[in-house]
Amino acid sequence: MVKELIEEAVGSGCRRAVACATLEISIRTYQRWTRENHSACGDQRKTAKRAAPANKLSEAERERIRSVANSPEFASLPPSQIVPALADRQQFFGSESSFYRVLRAAAQQHHRGRAKKPVSRKVTTHCAREPNRLWSWDITWLPSAVKGQYYYWYMILDVFSRKIVGHEVQLAESAELAAQLMCKASLAEGLAGRKVVLHSDNGSPMKGATMLATLEQLGVAASFSRPRVSNDNAYAESLFRTCKYRPNYPRKPFGSVEEARVWTLQFVRWYNQQHKHSGLKFVPPNERHNGTAQVILARRRQVYQAAKERHPERWSGEVRNWTLKDEVWLNPERIEPERIKQAA
Repeated sequence: MVKELIEEAVGSGCRRAVACATLEISIRTYQRWTRENHSACGDQRKTAKRAAPANKLSEAERERIRSVANSPEFASLPPSQIVPALADRQQFFGSESSFYRVLRAAAQQHHRGRAKKPVSRKVTTHCAREPNRLWSWDITWLPSAVKGQYYYWYMILDVFSRKIVGHEVQLAESAELAAQLMCKASLAEGLAGRKVVLHSDNGSPMKGATMLATLEQLGVAASFSRPRVSNDNAYAESLFRTCKYRPNYPRKPFGSVEEARVWTLQFVRWYNQQHKHSGLKFVPPNERHNGTAQVILARRRQVYQAAKERHPERWSGEVRNWTLKDEVWLNPERIEPERIKQAA
């Protein structure tokens, strides 16, 4: 009928493209319809109404699947067990996927049984635009001279500046000791009145009642890595690697906890004050933390610019980029750009 209407309009002097546009079809669609053997292809438009597939379940069959799944015998079983049980009785009302699809359409595909419903973890994405906004912490083992015994190094890191803001070596691993360290770090950095996020993995000291209560009292928001995602707390893990792969890291186990404390104190002083961090354009974390890093980087750029002016033939492009980013993200790749803006 559409082809007849278009031909009638064209015969009356109308342009074929205008006639097609009036009927809301493209000229290419009309040309395809006028080809030979087009009837075998049918209407291929996405908006065309098509007959139901031959393998589609009828409404009666869908109702039978719902009634069987909701019967007292099968009400507490998933389709993966219902279908084989029916097959043992020489009955087949639909495949497992059909059962799931019908129940999902009826809003009946949900968690059943006394077991807790699986929890989908919130994405651990945070952004820091200044120091003391996003901290990360973890615990690592330090070997002792006694076989089977370890010392525990508690460490809190500022993600924005990479500065170690708190650390202690203890004989045990507990939420109480972690809470004490958090209180000391909070006082040292003056966190009162600031919105701070503390990120960690899912260890028992991190999620202990004493630690969580302390964070609530301090006004610090707790953030945890997702289960079985090993790189959600990458900043703390990277620092521990820096520590244990240092040339002066002891080749032998620590003789006492005091010896371990002395060595970690020396490491923290070197790391915060002297270590030229590759993630900070090779400035020490202390300089980034107190805001003097930009001055240092500006001087470096002047040195590079002067060297280029003396020997421009040795430079094929701009001088090295010594600009630090104004924001640091924790796991930003796990969410869409729109949600990143909301998380900021």
